[in-house]
Amino acid sequence: MKKIFGIVTLFALVLVLAACGNGSDSEESAEGEPTEISVAASPAPHAEILERAADILAEEDITVNVEIVNDYTTPNRLLADEEVDANFFQHTPYLDGETESHGYDLTSIGNVHIEPMAVYSNDYDSLEDIPDGSTILVSNNPAEEGRFLSFFVNAGLVEIEEGIEIQDATFDDITENPHNFEFDNNTAPELLVSMYENNEAPAVIINANFAIDGGLSPVDDSIAVEEGDSPYANLIAVRTGDEERPELQRLIEVLQSEEMVQFIEEEYDGTIIPAE
Repeated sequence: MKKIFGIVTLFALVLVLAACGNGSDSEESAEGEPTEISVAASPAPHAEILERAADILAEEDITVNVEIVNDYTTPNRLLADEEVDANFFQHTPYLDGETESHGYDLTSIGNVHIEPMAVYSNDYDSLEDIPDGSTILVSNNPAEEGRFLSFFVNAGLVEIEEGIEIQDATFDDITENPHNFEFDNNTAPELLVSMYENNEAPAVIINANFAIDGGLSPVDDSIAVEEGDSPYANLIAVRTGDEERPELQRLIEVLQSEEMVQFIEEEYDGTIIPAE
């Protein structure tokens, strides 16, 4: 009986040691496996910035798959539906608006850059030159109505209700419009470049990403450009609860690194500004 007990004990010990060995091998294998993350992004400059960051992360066995999206409604839906791990196309006011409208549970993990919005015109050299009664074409993004208005408020051409912060303002908050400008907000943002090229309005306000993608420079081709202290920094959004995923933390760390700051400054020559 003692002999049998000794054999059983020895066999059990071998099994335990084997299990421990296998667990260690599995953990090392998991740690050594390459990691993939997918990010939905606007074509320019977001996808271009991500591709540069992807080159850096590839050296750490982190593969960044960039899914290019040409509109402002799809990226948050893809993220909420777990079809991508993150997105890169929006600023905080837009994310807040989408969260409220659609019930998305999404969170920013950090800002990357600022895209200065600009006013373009084929016929006029300044905001003050735009004739009374002109139509100003803007995108159908309600979260940016205050941003559109800021050009005209700062130029003293339009006034809004006292006490309202400009980033929170809407067209309904206009109290003084002596030049009778009409702000037409019925156009998808991706169509504004072609409408400007076709001279469909005296002035068109275009987001920098669509302007750059269409061959326009917010600095060189516009009649008014947003200041560098804009609160509309573009961010990386993830699903709430994923903020601490190591690969997503590395993504934002790289995007905010000095190397990427230098890349953005050199690549875009002031048309895109690194976020502080």
